[in-house]
Amino acid sequence: MPKFQIFFDYECPYCNKGYEALMELLPSYSGMEIEWRPIEAHPRPEDHPPHTDLSCQAYYIAKELGADTETFFRAMFQAVSIERRNVEDPEILADIIKDLMDRAKFLEILKSGKYTEQINENNDLAYEKNEVWFVPAYRIPGADLKTAPRLDAQGKIGVTKEQIKEFLDKISQ
Repeated sequence: MPKFQIFFDYECPYCNKGYEALMELLPSYSGMEIEWRPIEAHPRPEDHPPHTDLSCQAYYIAKELGADTETFFRAMFQAVSIERRNVEDPEILADIIKDLMDRAKFLEILKSGKYTEQINENNDLAYEKNEVWFVPAYRIPGADLKTAPRLDAQGKIGVTKEQIKEFLDKISQ
């Protein structure tokens, strides 16, 4: 079964477009396994708000609490990259997901910092180990960066549906 990782940030409008294109294409590629890796395009201490470390952690909380991932992604992209809601505020994040999972439990886990280290690991994996410069970025876990299929967004452009299709074609062979 082909497996790949996607490094993305909810704040990135190109990640939102890439997500939508991928979701349109996936039904044609049965058996694909995706490892979602939310990262911060501008991690702290960089002075480039909004910082999305909490919304990245929200993904793992959503998984833990059994929320529908696709609905979660659509809600988070809508709130962060389109509506520009303040996702540095846990209460606002809780409002975004209130229809998807238990709000109080979500806040309890978020405030505990349970997934803080996971986001730090994702950032390190993307920037230090996988040469991600722009998101979304698609990688094969553990593969040689020089020879394995990969797809990198271009700054201020992102990725096209055709590029995603070419990537999926390569890894499904």
